[in-house]
Amino acid sequence: MPALLRLEDLRKSFGDIRAVDGISLSVEKGEVLGFLGPNGAGKSTTMKMAAGFLEPDGGHAFICDIDVFAEPVAAKSRLGYLPEGAPAYGEMTVRGFLKFIGEVRGLKGDALRSAIDRAVERTQLGPVFGQTIETLSKGYKRRVGLAQAILHEPPVLILDEPTDGLDPNQKHQVRRLIREMAKESAIIVSTHILEEVPAVCDRAIIIAAGRVIADGTAEELAEMAPEGARGSLEAVFRHLTTEGRKAA
Repeated sequence: MPALLRLEDLRKSFGDIRAVDGISLSVEKGEVLGFLGPNGAGKSTTMKMAAGFLEPDGGHAFICDIDVFAEPVAAKSRLGYLPEGAPAYGEMTVRGFLKFIGEVRGLKGDALRSAIDRAVERTQLGPVFGQTIETLSKGYKRRVGLAQAILHEPPVLILDEPTDGLDPNQKHQVRRLIREMAKESAIIVSTHILEEVPAVCDRAIIIAAGRVIADGTAEELAEMAPEGARGSLEAVFRHLTTEGRKAA
């Protein structure tokens, strides 16, 4: 099955700092890929390049076999992107913001109303639908960001910390939604919450110093831990990221 999201040798530097150093990965339909790494590892930079919001110094990104930088409009029409921090227009109501996003995506009339209703139900935004975004809690703002990402039911989703700021019950709901959407989509989830890997991901990639240092299922990664800590995903994360930074 061809990959719906494919990154090939992505590289990005900021001055003398090499943030991303040759990252390649692919995600197929029906797959949720966890994207893990310590702060400063290059996760958000990689995802911004994959989504076409940051131009790489080298390499390529493809969404549904469309080059993100050669054909940005066509590629982004097939993408749902939840960036870090879930930026939105604070003075807009949730209703107004989702209507605006839907119209930008080319939705109109009944199709637009149905898409908004579906996204609001999935993210449980009903209680705050008429409120301005600036008055919402961090958790609700995050759900507004998720709702705009899934509004047009894209085949590819790039989600940067989708459960950040949510309470345990909300995290469970979002994880269940991600698994549901994965039936028809390819999804990459950046997270620092290790428990999300076995909970929602089919496999995970760990990066450090802008490089991929491990790729496998949660069970496969846990077996990479040092002797005496086998089976601990947290232990392997600490071990591999420390070694990855040393190698850089």
